[in-house]
Amino acid sequence: MFGKKEKANGNDVKESGSSKPQPANEQEELRNNLAGVRKKIVVLSGKGGVGKSTVAVNLAVAIAKTGARVGLLDVDVHGPSVPTMLGLQGEPLSADSSGKIIPLVYGDSLKVLSVGFMLQNKEDAVIWRGPLKYGIIKQFLKDVVWGELDYLIIDSPPGTGDEPLSVCQLIENPEGAVIVTTPQDVALIDVMKSISFCRQLNMPVIGVIENMSGFTCPHCGTTIGIFKGGGALKMTVDMRVPFLGSIPIESRIAIRSDEGRPFVTDGEERSAANGAFDDIVGKIMKYDGGKI
Repeated sequence: MFGKKEKANGNDVKESGSSKPQPANEQEELRNNLAGVRKKIVVLSGKGGVGKSTVAVNLAVAIAKTGARVGLLDVDVHGPSVPTMLGLQGEPLSADSSGKIIPLVYGDSLKVLSVGFMLQNKEDAVIWRGPLKYGIIKQFLKDVVWGELDYLIIDSPPGTGDEPLSVCQLIENPEGAVIVTTPQDVALIDVMKSISFCRQLNMPVIGVIENMSGFTCPHCGTTIGIFKGGGALKMTVDMRVPFLGSIPIESRIAIRSDEGRPFVTDGEERSAANGAFDDIVGKIMKYDGGKI
């Protein structure tokens, strides 16, 4: 466990109740298990309610649609919404002959694992202390058959607490973080904390996505500004991180999520949100160590 002045990746980190250095053999097991994963991308948000999981799910599905081999890991312990968004709630997990967990598969090839698959009822509250949450995150990285992947998208809990810290310390050499915010100042203040969090851990920030940026009318297609605009773009300039784009509010996104159908799978039913998300996904896939 980190002491009061121990370090993570060369930077001072405050004492944590659940993050601790791994024994050499466990770290080697984790490293070997993720050896086939080319790029690990962590989806973060400074606060809840900004659509982080919606972005993570649609990002994973959209990249998988390009033919890439993709895994989606949901470690949002207290709000695991990925099973609902992919229509996989109630599906049982299984293990291989060595006892490792086999992820569920969405569509043709997207490998999915979520804390939600472990709950007997979707209404069950997860009341776990830090060490137990840390243990399950470690197990999902070390004891799961991820195999060969081009991308592992990790939907991390909001904030900068134990769970995001555990994820970022357990995975080695992540490609970087995608940070999701909304236009309000209360969200932008928190996303700046997420950027600072990444910098303290020496984790690159791939870029910031402004979600719920205006409302697109389902009848005429006009996008109407609900919150003040431009805040996220200005913030990224001030913080010297890339701005990936803005996604408007569309009722179809919420409806598809509830139906277990990511909106990027809608095919011919295109909209402003589809166009914006396509552009964002293209930038993320072109990202190469600090360049977009």
